[in-house]
Amino acid sequence: MTELLEQAIAKLKNLSANEQDAIAAMILAELEDERLWDEAFARSPDMLAKLATEAMAEYRAGKTQQLDPDTL
Repeated sequence: MTELLEQAIAKLKNLSANEQDAIAAMILAELEDERLWDEAFARSPDMLAKLATEAMAEYRAGKTQQLDPDTL
């Protein structure tokens, strides 16, 4: 376990059971989401390259706009 994760867990131990469960649920959901993404791309190894090609084509065609970080 990394030092940073150990620090986070130490702080979590000071929270109420409900807060601990809420954070644990968020972490588990995030890990599951990452697993699903990894699985999806593993089934279609060319998918990411295809999406990148499409994104660049849209950019070159002027169909994209710059994101404003203050509105995210």
